[in-house]
Amino acid sequence: MATATNIDAHAHDDHDHEHHETFITKYIFSLDHKTIAKQFLITGIIWAIIGAGFSAIFRLQLGFPEADLSWLRPLLGKWIQPEGSLDPQFYLALVTMHGTIMVFFVLTAGLSGTFSNFLIPLQIGARDMASGFMNMLSYWFFFLSSVIMFISLFLETGPASGGWVVYPPLSALPQAMDGSGLGMTLWLTAIVFFIVSSLLGGINYITTIINLRTKGMTFSRLPLTIWSFFLTAVIGVLSFPVLFAAALLLVFDRSFGTSFYLSEIYIGGEALPNVGGSPILYQHLFWFLGHPEVYIVLLPALGITSEIIATNSRKPIFGYKAMIISMLGITVLSFVVWAHHMFVSGLSPFLGSIFMFLTLIIAIPSAVKVFNYLTTLWKGNIVFTPAMLFSIGLVSVFISGGITGIFLGNSAIDIQLHDTYFVVAHFHLVMGAASSFGLLAGVYHWFPKMFGRMLDRKLGYIHFWLTFIGIYSVFFPMHYIGIAGFPRRYYSFTNFEAFSGFTDLNAFISVAAILTFFGQFVFLFNFFYSIFRGKKAPLNPWKSNTLEWTTPRVPGHGNWPGEIPTVYRWPYDYSKPGAAEDFILQTVPFSETMDSNLPHENDMIAIEKEEMASEIVIDESKGH
Repeated sequence: MATATNIDAHAHDDHDHEHHETFITKYIFSLDHKTIAKQFLITGIIWAIIGAGFSAIFRLQLGFPEADLSWLRPLLGKWIQPEGSLDPQFYLALVTMHGTIMVFFVLTAGLSGTFSNFLIPLQIGARDMASGFMNMLSYWFFFLSSVIMFISLFLETGPASGGWVVYPPLSALPQAMDGSGLGMTLWLTAIVFFIVSSLLGGINYITTIINLRTKGMTFSRLPLTIWSFFLTAVIGVLSFPVLFAAALLLVFDRSFGTSFYLSEIYIGGEALPNVGGSPILYQHLFWFLGHPEVYIVLLPALGITSEIIATNSRKPIFGYKAMIISMLGITVLSFVVWAHHMFVSGLSPFLGSIFMFLTLIIAIPSAVKVFNYLTTLWKGNIVFTPAMLFSIGLVSVFISGGITGIFLGNSAIDIQLHDTYFVVAHFHLVMGAASSFGLLAGVYHWFPKMFGRMLDRKLGYIHFWLTFIGIYSVFFPMHYIGIAGFPRRYYSFTNFEAFSGFTDLNAFISVAAILTFFGQFVFLFNFFYSIFRGKKAPLNPWKSNTLEWTTPRVPGHGNWPGEIPTVYRWPYDYSKPGAAEDFILQTVPFSETMDSNLPHENDMIAIEKEEMASEIVIDESKGH
């Protein structure tokens, strides 16, 4: 008896110790997947402010080329020229860093890093990730990468400025332009650490989903969020090493005199000794990651959307298996379409036609997803939470951005539209806006589980409408100026007579972009205020079925205080005829819902009873 008391007392001490952890052990060297997810989220939010801030600065230059920007000199220093305009070299650096930050540091880390980490153990019924240590390393490599990239912003010669795709020879020759020197070196170093972070995370996510599912959590009972995180991790693990190889060969060309990407180049009238390389090789390697990267940021957003639309339509998701098959289709096809980015690079027309065919095929699984969302919404008893609005917003921008993708996937049209603002409009809608909407929807939906408090709903509505109208106001007109031939990455259009008719439209885009940027501060205030002052969240605020809502309001390390619950059904039993409520948790056995069971579900009751009986026998034998 005395021994038992000692054990209990020790357990209580342990619990207390958890509450009295130092800041360093709790938040910096944490192995808890939920804390690591929050680290990714808050780092991603900081990067989003920087990345979107850059776009606001260069949109000022593009929309108002004659404007005096001297008032920005305290912030940008010598990058504002004496006459008050933005330095052209720095403009290129801003465009480069905006792309790099938003694609890698915001969307990839914000979606996979935050939600894969947070939701995988909670939704599959695991105590934590397969390896807490690898998980911690994954964040710290990401943080190290962030620090290096941040330092590069303050260099005398400026950060990398060869575009976010860093094509050689601009990126391979330090003497090519100011940003090709130390700025480029730091860019490459940061990306290598980022790749390490992504690989550590991806391997962890795959292992956890395969090995740590709770009793009864078969693959056919997994929420679509988990399916999307699983397939995203598979894409990342297969494609990121190729970018690593591309970056490594670029380092060799820059520092060790090799010629992987360089051939017969003259700089300032001087012939360089490099022969035999091909810059096209880099493009192939880069886009082998670059195109799957679109789905690395889109698939988690689509998975989050599936969960939120089903929950707030109060209906089962339409076509659960079709959704999984479409995601599998997207995963496979994402690896065989990369060369549609290279139709104008001298690619063989025969190869071009193959890649065009494969690109157009990928529209089919994407259309399946859209159809399934619309059908789930159809005649649903819709609850318009901020998360639901952002999810519907995602479906909207995914449709409008996806349709333009069919144009650009056609090589004959792409040759005309390549490197115009039409392309900028397409990928910002389908990749930038859709993924951001998925990210924001996820934050609004799972914030109560992350922090135990509710976000302010009214501020959420204001934030949605400002963002939704803003996004369309920025990117829809870009299609028109793109068809008119506006080239992307140009510093100014004032020298071209052909574009003078679009001056007002260009100014409108800039005003819309800057207003949309400031609209995000509504969310920032709501987010940080609600962490500390928000209304306390109920246990299951959205009346959702998945396992994370069976944990305490703020789950401790280990997620469930007692035994991990057993799963008996799929996660989308909403509004079932005959049920007492309009949702049935995954943990409710079929034997308790006789009135609402379907015929095949009644057949499951006998299997349930057998399993429960065998569990009792095992427990008794343990007792002996």
